Amino acid sequence: MRLFFAIIIAMNSAFALTGGAEFSFKDRSYKFPDTPEGELLEHDFHFTNSGDSPLIISKYEVACSCTKITFPQEPVAPGKSGVIHLTFDTNGKYGFQSRKVHIYSNASKRPTVISFKVTVIPHNE
Repeated sequence: MRLFFAIIIAMNSAFALTGGAEFSFKDRSYKFPDTPEGELLEHDFHFTNSGDSPLIISKYEVACSCTKITFPQEPVAPGKSGVIHLTFDTNGKYGFQSRKVHIYSNASKRPTVISFKVTVIPHNE
């Protein structure tokens, strides 16, 4: 009998964890063309909330202040779409650059990671 109740409790817990907000990106990564140093690169990452609860983005983390994003400040309703706008300042950068942005939200998989790559050509070449 205890085993029966343990199975029922485990099943209910598993079902409770399957709901919530969910990021669904067309692409989570982007490769910019080779770019001269000093340019400001921009890219939009389009996503849909494929979950069943409003998606709320709270913050993001990057390794360098040269990378910034803007994101929806209001909750994104289930089934609705949003845009994460990324900028990367190539000033003072050269060679191959590979960056990740960790996005913190109420989505079940945290953090969500988007990334980009670019080769920056120095001024003296």
